[in-house]
Amino acid sequence: MNWRDLRDNGHWPTLVTTFLFFDVSFLAWTMLGAIAPFIAPDLGLTPQQKFLMVATPTLAGAVLRIVLGLIVDRIGTKTTGIALQLIVMTGLAVAWRSGLSSLNQVLGLGIVLGLAGASFAVALPQAGRWYPPRLQGAVLGLAGAGNIGVVIDHLLAPRLATRFGWVSVFGWALIPLMAAFILYVIFSKEPPSTAKPRRLADYGRLLRERDVHWFCFFYTISFGGFVGLATAFSIYFRDEFGLSTVHAGEMAAICTLVGALGRPIGGAMADRLGGIRSLHIFYLVAAASLALAAQLHNLWLCAGAFLIASAAFGMCNGSVFQLLPQRFGRDLGAMTGLVGCGGGLGGFLLGMSLGYSKGFTGGYTAGLMTFAVLSLVALGGLILVKKRWRTTWGATAQARI
Repeated sequence: MNWRDLRDNGHWPTLVTTFLFFDVSFLAWTMLGAIAPFIAPDLGLTPQQKFLMVATPTLAGAVLRIVLGLIVDRIGTKTTGIALQLIVMTGLAVAWRSGLSSLNQVLGLGIVLGLAGASFAVALPQAGRWYPPRLQGAVLGLAGAGNIGVVIDHLLAPRLATRFGWVSVFGWALIPLMAAFILYVIFSKEPPSTAKPRRLADYGRLLRERDVHWFCFFYTISFGGFVGLATAFSIYFRDEFGLSTVHAGEMAAICTLVGALGRPIGGAMADRLGGIRSLHIFYLVAAASLALAAQLHNLWLCAGAFLIASAAFGMCNGSVFQLLPQRFGRDLGAMTGLVGCGGGLGGFLLGMSLGYSKGFTGGYTAGLMTFAVLSLVALGGLILVKKRWRTTWGATAQARI
């Protein structure tokens, strides 16, 4: 990847501000996972309720990505992004000032925070439509690397909650959100290529194409694996190894960081090697690492396995979005919503699998093995489609697949 290409072939202020927009949005989206060890004992939550709490923003974000995909095509990416940020900041301000005293109230906030997760359907099209096909893997990887916000959550939120109380974290989060909002309003621009407004019927048309289901499935496993683990790491390290909340957050931040940084690396590797080949490698590594983590009882060895798994899922995410514009360039906005919905749904289901694993078996082995097996299933799916993809739309693509 040549950084000069990114500067000379698109609009780099939009790329930077969409990265920041998605970064702080992801921070808000995964916030409940970072402070769950504080909330759960205060509200007396069971293991299943605890994971429901941290997974609710993920599920809401999945559904809302479709909604935002429709809105983006009608009022533009920037206008949608501004409105989205205002709603999320309002929700956090209300929670900060009023407090949360029940699971239902926390779940209500989780739905609002789901809107922050749905920013995926705004930030990626806004950045991606500025750049040519040969740079899509790097561009969408960089824009999507805003998921590094979850790392900031795990590093700072437990410390703030320890010192000021967990409700105060919602107020502190408003500072980076407002800063990113101001930069976004001033410097980001609407992309020059505008999409024809789509209706729900257009999503129905796309869903009749089998490749849509394959892309949704691949991203369900890759992004679902990344965000499912990211929201669970802090709980896992505290439950399994008895770490303090702050130390568990630090371990979670390290493991999640490599996944966040892995997204642009995976996109750039896919540009160079081809998305299909890259995904083969990353899914296999993710499966092996998770299977190993499920068997390890040493903190540092387990953390190392999780670090590798998180990196592999992050690079999978970048690789999927290197392929997506080559196959569905004209429907990128709608497909970003559909595929993003699949990823969010995967994060919810995989996150809940850990909760049920803990609730019914007393441990997390079954949940982690579910992640590993699904990664192998995704690998098998790639083997099924790669020849057809390379001999049909891949043969005329303007980038390596």
